[in-house]
Amino acid sequence: MKNDKETKERLLLSGKKEFLEKGYARASLRNICKNARVTTGALYFFFENKEELFVSIVEQPLQELQEIMNQHQQHELEQLKSTDTQRVDDPAHFQIAKKIICCMYRYYDEFQLLLTKAQGSRFEQIVDEFVEIMEKKYQVLANGISMQNNSPKVESYMIHWFTHTQVDLFVHIITHEKSEETAIKHLETMIQCLVACWYQLFE
Repeated sequence: MKNDKETKERLLLSGKKEFLEKGYARASLRNICKNARVTTGALYFFFENKEELFVSIVEQPLQELQEIMNQHQQHELEQLKSTDTQRVDDPAHFQIAKKIICCMYRYYDEFQLLLTKAQGSRFEQIVDEFVEIMEKKYQVLANGISMQNNSPKVESYMIHWFTHTQVDLFVHIITHEKSEETAIKHLETMIQCLVACWYQLFE
């Protein structure tokens, strides 16, 4: 049992290294096995194919990120129900953004795989998928704010634009800035701009 666990761990580490160097499409299972010092039979004992190996490397970070995003939406909806006015200066806006960016830096290599090395895998459209998921959530929130403020509904195009801008912000940070400290330092100003833009949609 212990040997199986160690073998699987070596395959995951070797796979991550190979995917980071060559990308999903060009990665070689033979090289992964060679660098992990195991046979191809051992790899297929743990993983059905290259896709499953890739998924095993990135799924935990992705699940944690999705959970943080779900918590963010829940906070926004609860705030909407509990107060008559929406606060632009609510510190929770930055805190949730910080949680997201810290999660992405905690799994820095895995998010590099998802965002820059996933072509040919089921995750090659991951950014668009995130935008689609978040856009639906922001549409629900926007409708609630419009009802609360007795203001016209925000155009769906603007919701899409805002969502894409927000997702692109995090993608740009994690793919261009290696220092988590620097990323967090500049994140607060960026989030302030986004939040101000969001509430401007309802005026």
